[in-house]
Amino acid sequence: MSKLHPWRPATAVPLAVLLALAAVPFIAQAIGQPFWTSFFARILIYAIAASALNLALGYGGLVSFGHALFMGLGSYAVALPAFHGVDSGWVHLAWCVGACALVALAVGAISLRTSGMSFIMITLAFAQMGYFLFVSLKQYGGDDGLAVSATSRFAGLDLGSTTTLYGAALAVLVLLTWWMARLRVAPFGMALRGARQNARRVQAIGLQPRRVQLAAFVISGVVCGLAGLLLANLNAYASPSTMSWTVSGELIVMVVLGGMGTVFGPLLGALVFLGLEEVLKGWTDHWMAIFGPLIVVMALVGRRGIVGLLEKLAPAARREPRAAAPEAALQQGGA
Repeated sequence: MSKLHPWRPATAVPLAVLLALAAVPFIAQAIGQPFWTSFFARILIYAIAASALNLALGYGGLVSFGHALFMGLGSYAVALPAFHGVDSGWVHLAWCVGACALVALAVGAISLRTSGMSFIMITLAFAQMGYFLFVSLKQYGGDDGLAVSATSRFAGLDLGSTTTLYGAALAVLVLLTWWMARLRVAPFGMALRGARQNARRVQAIGLQPRRVQLAAFVISGVVCGLAGLLLANLNAYASPSTMSWTVSGELIVMVVLGGMGTVFGPLLGALVFLGLEEVLKGWTDHWMAIFGPLIVVMALVGRRGIVGLLEKLAPAARREPRAAAPEAALQQGGA
């Protein structure tokens, strides 16, 4: 496994992006444009959700079309307690983690009995079930959604403040990115990647590939729920539309666009995806006709996404031969 070196473009550019993102609230305040703080906070939140999906999709090869379900659950973990007058962020967080973990465990346990297209359709079906469930809750707004009357408060920090929420989202993303980098060389991460390539060989060395994948799916769902919690505080609103299949599709595009199975891919994918969308919306009303082909072209040019393109910019002298992937080691061990 190749190490992350700060002087290589594939690492230096994302680190520069993170530093630039840290300066956004100060710049926005200096120029009197608070909109940019809200806009880039949305990018950070979707980067967290995309990173969560990357654990299941990029590392585990689990093409989940239902991760929007967990974002929706995280949003309603704020909105529903707030509706009843509870503004404690710790309560919101506990509901978010508990609900997402239980639902992800149930969805993963059932979905992992299948593979391929069946897995995709089952995860999609669960997300649609969640969508229609919350649409049916008329006392909580139904299809119109539910306003967040009391945002999350953590020991004096109110996520209702855009600047505070921005800092929290950035901190979560940095910690998540660091954890994903560590996971690449951790035994759990290597077992997960090995199970993606050859589950039988992983089982032959004494590991249970389905349990490893289920654990990754649950962790992915919980982290995606945290993104939903932050999104509900940013918008002061929770809606069933957050659980729609289009949101899951957008997260998949962000992961593929940035680079599946890479550390910084989800961040770059979310930044380019939402940035291009915002630019094209301001340019033409028919932005979708341009946006779609652009995303397709970018995905075709870089097989490993934006990170793959950045890796090609690394001087040949600085490129290190890649260490054997865990799946290759398993194959050699079984030869």
